[in-house]
Amino acid sequence: MNFAYRFLGSTSASSDAASSSFAFAPDTLRQPTFFTGKVARHLAFREAISALHHVVVSDLRFKPRDRTAYFEWLKQNEANFLAEATAQSAALKPRIADLQDRIRGFDRERDRQMKPFWAARQAYFNYVYKQNRDAWIVLDPVITVHPDEIFFECFSLDESSYGRLSCDHDVFESLGEMAFGTTNIDYSHALYDEFQKIRSYRDTTLTIDPSGFEVQTGDDLDFREEKIDLPDSWVRGFLQVSSAMTLPAHVFELHPVDMANILTRLAQKKEKAGPRSLRFVLKPDAPVEVVIEPWHERLTFRRSIYRGTAPAEIRIWGRRRLGILERALPLARSVRVHLTGTGLPSFFVVDFGGLRFTLGLSGWTANDWSSAGQFDLLAPRHKVDNDTAQRIFAALGKSHAATAAELARQTGVDQTLVHAALTAYTQAGRVMFDLDKSLYRLRELTREPLSSAQLRFASPQEEKADRLINANLVTIGNIDRNQGVRKINGSVLDNARTEQVSLVIDDDDRLVEARCSCHFYGHNKMMRGPCEHILALRRIFHSQVEGVAQDGPAIA
Repeated sequence: MNFAYRFLGSTSASSDAASSSFAFAPDTLRQPTFFTGKVARHLAFREAISALHHVVVSDLRFKPRDRTAYFEWLKQNEANFLAEATAQSAALKPRIADLQDRIRGFDRERDRQMKPFWAARQAYFNYVYKQNRDAWIVLDPVITVHPDEIFFECFSLDESSYGRLSCDHDVFESLGEMAFGTTNIDYSHALYDEFQKIRSYRDTTLTIDPSGFEVQTGDDLDFREEKIDLPDSWVRGFLQVSSAMTLPAHVFELHPVDMANILTRLAQKKEKAGPRSLRFVLKPDAPVEVVIEPWHERLTFRRSIYRGTAPAEIRIWGRRRLGILERALPLARSVRVHLTGTGLPSFFVVDFGGLRFTLGLSGWTANDWSSAGQFDLLAPRHKVDNDTAQRIFAALGKSHAATAAELARQTGVDQTLVHAALTAYTQAGRVMFDLDKSLYRLRELTREPLSSAQLRFASPQEEKADRLINANLVTIGNIDRNQGVRKINGSVLDNARTEQVSLVIDDDDRLVEARCSCHFYGHNKMMRGPCEHILALRRIFHSQVEGVAQDGPAIA
């Protein structure tokens, strides 16, 4: 997806003996969004925004050894090896040796002449990577100003980690002018070094510069325009995070010292074989236990008690990404953990008191958010007419943040339909779910609403489900209802094979459990989202049994 940005100047930072100042340059093509505030909690802010930076630059994808030089050497010497292997006569060996000496002489001369070029090229790449890493990072953070808080959001380079830093307005000693909204900011790697200079004895000012919106002419030479082709996975990843946050989860408080103990144990050893997971053992009213695999080392945290009602064992992978939190833990008051299931996303909310840093991890490092699982497909899928959806969106726009229950009271719309409409706006990048405060927030991810054609199907599985339904290949079997929870069994005919499907829908119309006999489910379970057969049976159940339209909410 192509996006255009227009900044007045660049983001700047300055520090002296008495103060530090950070002025972020916003995208002037978007609605005016600006903010000025003097930070009161200096050290917590420094560690939290440093953690956000670590998310931006994080890339833990497997990088195979570069063997290009070896294969080039092998290619150049292949003739020599062949000549040596096929030499049948001792009379040829002196001739072969003479030719090999000449070849080595040519190679030395070539290396001598090319050495300055190779050195200059390597020096350039070293400079770009170490001194001007902006050239390697194009996914700038998104910043949102709301009446109660200001928050930053970002994705890692490998798109498997999501970071969100939220600062209540109480975190600032004094507030200047502000305009509510969302904008992209010009972010540079050099800012990280300036963040490290924040001290409690220096006044620290955070500014989202409003001056760019005051310039009337577009011919100002200080304006800098950028056109970036953002990968679809980056956009879809942002959309999937909010959907994953609304999933049912096992939630518990982990003492910062206990989280530090996990990171310390991981730093002491390096696994050479799998499984490379953390296994959380949760028992009601008992200390949280964590088993570090593959060593099966069990840590019991008596400071951290699980208050849930049902026991569970949940494994998460990609645990090295938790190192992003290491520096922030000494100043943290608590760490709230949300585990949605084995191999599914997990969220760690570090609370500093007024400042909160949320780290969202996909199922494992190689499974980025866009392919981690189509979690929006698990949310309520009712159709909402365009007028109702716009009323709900307008009500949210007045307060900028609200729960579904509050919006239902304000608009007089059933709460189930409110959830469905907000889900649709989340998928369109116009609304996000705030895990910190359990409410929805207005947040326009892009300047223009995302194309509905690009968002028609959230995954190939949803598109296949649509074809199965249109071909009348879905059959509903038994339906068991118990206190709002519905268990449905059915079958789907696909490529001359009948797939047996069962699913469980809770009283909030969320798909909380499902099984299918197909290969996709057998290989992935629900780690990559539901298969087309599960989706098809769910839609048919809602439309034929409950009389609810399933074409998806209309949004504008």
